[in-house]
Amino acid sequence: MNASVAEASTTITLTVNGGLHTTTARTLAQWVEQQGQLPQAVATALNGEFVPRNLRATQTLSDGDTIITFQPIEGG
Repeated sequence: MNASVAEASTTITLTVNGGLHTTTARTLAQWVEQQGQLPQAVATALNGEFVPRNLRATQTLSDGDTIITFQPIEGG
């Protein structure tokens, strides 16, 4: 098995909105996609820091991370 296949199938445990959650996602963008959420339909914070939608693909996840999701607020 090559390293990228093994890495992609490794499960990590996250805390999501206060509950434990396991995932094979490696980035916050992948995790949002795995939840069946439209990227624009959810706002995210990782370990207490807001992560803009355009940076989710570069935000890697690690075992033990904490994700908070919330409804984005639009308007002025």
